[in-house]
Amino acid sequence: MGDLRKPFLLLAMLAIVLAIGVELGAGLLLGGADASSALADSAGALDVEIDDVSGVSEPSGRGTGHLALIDAVAVWSTGLFCLGLLLPERVQGRVQGVASLIFSIILIIVGLVALLIAFVELSIMVSLFLAVPFGTLAYLALWGFFPVGEASVLLGLVLLLKLLWAGLLVLAQPRFLQNKGLVLLILTTLLCTVVLEFLHHLVPVILVSIVDDVAALVFAVVAIIWGLVLLIGSIPAIVKAVRVTAALPTR
Repeated sequence: MGDLRKPFLLLAMLAIVLAIGVELGAGLLLGGADASSALADSAGALDVEIDDVSGVSEPSGRGTGHLALIDAVAVWSTGLFCLGLLLPERVQGRVQGVASLIFSIILIIVGLVALLIAFVELSIMVSLFLAVPFGTLAYLALWGFFPVGEASVLLGLVLLLKLLWAGLLVLAQPRFLQNKGLVLLILTTLLCTVVLEFLHHLVPVILVSIVDDVAALVFAVVAIIWGLVLLIGSIPAIVKAVRVTAALPTR
């Protein structure tokens, strides 16, 4: 840590925190726009008459929010680097193992809950969409008019912040590139962001909510995998800390 450039590390932490903040706020920033006229047009295309379509709004989707599960690992990893600026290496080694164990368990539990929610919602979406015509209309009313443009802007901002985070980490300590786990984490979160943006533009707008939920499901699985990696990785650190503590002379 001697030649670590602290300002770049702190800026990297800020960048990834802002990225996860945008992802968590996506549910508030996206959706809510009026979709009544679009629903009426869709009903006409299906030769179905509906009397009142007021109050129908665009959905926000889950994909961007579920990206935060993966980026929680990025925030945690960067936070551990920053922790080295405050704590002596010996103390940090003892704290890091236990803290990583607790964080990984929480991440796995949250990831499992998010996975279940995304799976149930996806099942409902597909079932309604295939139940022509009234089920399809219900699907359109709830999920049929995804705000692709707004989501694209937010994902572009998130991607930019993640690129800044990765670049600032390298500027802070070029040897971070020798950390295979960190490099894999960077590639994972960047790839997931790009894939989500690609999926939003791959299908017609009425199907975007479905592919967005598929992406959310995949992101939850990826987050669980990373949680397991952290869980397994924390065990040697805990064992080492216990051995060091046991070897200390008692008074």
